[in-house]
Parts: sequence; structure tokens; C-alpha cells
Amino acid sequence: MKAAWYEKNGTAKEVLKFGELDKPSPSPGEVLVRIVTSGVNPSDVKSRRAKPLSGPRVIPHSDGAGIVEAVGAGVDSNRVGERVWLWNAQWMREHGSASEFIALSGDQAVRMPDSLDFGGAACLGIPALTALQAVRLCGPMKDRDVLITGAGSAVGHYASQIALARGARVIGTVGSNERAAHARAVGVESLIDYKTENVSSKLIELTRGKGVDLVIDMDLSTTLNLIETPAIAHHATVVCYGSNEPQVQLNFRAQLFKSIQYKFMLVYDLMLNDRLECLKELTQMLQAQSLRHAVGERFALADIVQAHERVESGQVVGNVVIDVSFP
Repeated sequence: MKAAWYEKNGTAKEVLKFGELDKPSPSPGEVLVRIVTSGVNPSDVKSRRAKPLSGPRVIPHSDGAGIVEAVGAGVDSNRVGERVWLWNAQWMREHGSASEFIALSGDQAVRMPDSLDFGGAACLGIPALTALQAVRLCGPMKDRDVLITGAGSAVGHYASQIALARGARVIGTVGSNERAAHARAVGVESLIDYKTENVSSKLIELTRGKGVDLVIDMDLSTTLNLIETPAIAHHATVVCYGSNEPQVQLNFRAQLFKSIQYKFMLVYDLMLNDRLECLKELTQMLQAQSLRHAVGERFALADIVQAHERVESGQVVGNVVIDVSFP
């Protein structure tokens, strides 16, 4: 089978290889999926750059979509021919979705509604599940002000849609006109350009001095500064899934006297009940066609170096997707 892989950490040009590898076979409890599309996320390029390898060769990418070609022992044979999207394909293992075939646990291959195309399906695993779990951790949202940092990012794009559907008043931060347009396209009316505007002052203005009740945050190292201002309300909940700086300084007194509640989450490591609830809710949304997916740029598998470089550039609005084979 055709595949892309790396055998050491480094830049995309230095370490990514494209060629032929042996086609895997499904073990008991697994399905063999012929990959149609593979999603490239920032975590994939960060892993390639610096994360210790999980084996002598890593086929990257956690997200993807395809068609079940065979099943292992214990898996219903009726699943053959099923259109599926994948989650955690390369988490804690060597073989991700940047290949023509992948064998993985049957529960990691989720049946797709007929209305969903393979491009959109490759956007779901990390971005959509992160967004949905973040919204779930926020609790009730109806008529509450929620700040979504990076509303024009892949996660923010889904989080904005889900929060709006639950009745929240969404305020998003963006860093460019293109990302602002991307957020507006799914209904976010209140946007703050963090590069040119004072985020704290704008939040206070937009909430009429109350501050936001909820925060879905992609960069704790920046957001901590907001929490010490009236922009974040007392008893606010901050759900955080990322930070540009791994080491942050927290003003304990400021957090304590505002009774701020923090909830940290890693989409790869959800509790089983949370995972099942997210998959159930996401399937319902997909069946109802209530989510908009955003494929920003597409590449062939042989051009995986360029795909990784485009993700690293931070300039692509929407998800970068690799077309691996024809459905």
C-alpha cells in the first residue's frame, strides 16, 4: 500500500517519506479501513517535530475517513462496505491515517451519515470532538455569554456552531479578516481582532460590563491575563484545551476572589462515558446536517510535506485534508 511516514523527528522536508509499505490485516476486534481522506491537525505536525516516536516508524495523522474493507474476529461482517470516520487513529500507536489502509479498533471507526462527504468527515476527530466536549463541560449555555478564543480556528469553528445552537451569545476572538469572515459565516456576530483591539475592553463593552460567563479557550497563557480584569465574570467557567506556553504563571488571589472554575481537557484522553456521549451527540448533529465543515486546502498523499508545511504556516482557514484514494 502507499503510505507516508517518518522515522525520526524533524522538519517535514527532512523526515517525511512517501512510498510502499505492507498492507495491515485486522486483528480480533479491529476493522480494516481503506482510507479515502486523512486530516492534518496542528498536533500531527507538532508530534512529527518533537514528540518521541511510538515505534521505529510512524505513519502520522489521527483523523480520517474511508470504507471498511474487512473485519477481524468478533466484528460484525455486515460492517464491510460501511463508510466511516476515524478518531485517535495514531494516538499511542504507530499507524495513523496517512496511508491507503489502516487496521484499528472497530469502535474507532464511526459510521458516517450518507449526507456527509469524506472531506468533511476528515475534519471531525480532533476539531469537532474537542469542540463538543468543551461545550459539554461548560454546562447550560442558553442566554449566557461565552468567549471562544480562536473562533476562526478548526475547533473554534465547530464550538461556535454548537454553542450558538444551544442558545449562547458567542463572542469570538480572531486574528485576521479571513478568520473573521469564517466565524461570521456560521453565525458569530460579535468578534474581536486580538491583534488590533483591546480584548478586555471589547469584552466589557459587548457584555455591558458584566463580563463573560464561559470561556472555551485555546491559549491559556494569554487568557489568564483577561481573568484578572472585569472581562471575565465572577464564577466564570474556563474550559481549556491548549496553551501557547506550557509554563504559565497564575495569580492565585485573582482567581480565588473571582471563584473561577477551570476545566482542562485532552481530546485523546476522554473518559469512556464522555467519549460515548460525544460520539452519540455528534452523530445526531451529522444526521441532522446541523454542522458546517470547512476544508481549507487539499493535497495528494504524495504531497504530504506541503500539507504539513501549510498547517505549520497558520495561514490556512479551515482544515487541511489529504486525498488518499477515490471512494
